[in-house]
Amino acid sequence: MVSVFSLWLAILLSAVAVFIVSSIIHMMLKYHQSDFSQVPNEDAVMDSLRPFNIPPGDYYTPYAGSMEAMKDPAYQDKLNQGPKIVMTVMPNGPGNMGKSLGLWFVYSIVVGIFVAWVGARTLPAGAEYGEVFCVAALVAFAGYGLALLQGSIWWGKKWSATLKSVIDALVYALVTAGVFGWLWP
Repeated sequence: MVSVFSLWLAILLSAVAVFIVSSIIHMMLKYHQSDFSQVPNEDAVMDSLRPFNIPPGDYYTPYAGSMEAMKDPAYQDKLNQGPKIVMTVMPNGPGNMGKSLGLWFVYSIVVGIFVAWVGARTLPAGAEYGEVFCVAALVAFAGYGLALLQGSIWWGKKWSATLKSVIDALVYALVTAGVFGWLWP
């Protein structure tokens, strides 16, 4: 059996490789630019929301709060009048790109740890590159991509944006698998 600790270099290098590939995807390829749209009359919408001083968080409107409240005719009327909104309010000011990139790198390490753990439990030392690649790709894809589908299923995220992110996840999984296949003991 392979020790997870013997895979530390594969974990670290796969995270570095995914970080580099994701940077290329988001800074150079630009196909994610259409993932979000500008709200019509943006300035007026922002001006109208500003007085409410909505704290950072996730919101759904109209909000019922319970299954019973969803049956209330007043709530049903709100649903029919619209708009139905799922929104995330972030803190004012410029975003903290350093923090987000750091968290993304840590997340990539966590995915690598899961790949290492499953691989170490299912593959022997000296396993063929192809075997390692298949197991690593499957686990990495699960870590990077499968949960993304919930955004479109439940929260109305555009399927085109979700599918682009799932394709990114497949690329990250293949990069991860390549590193683990290369460095498998």
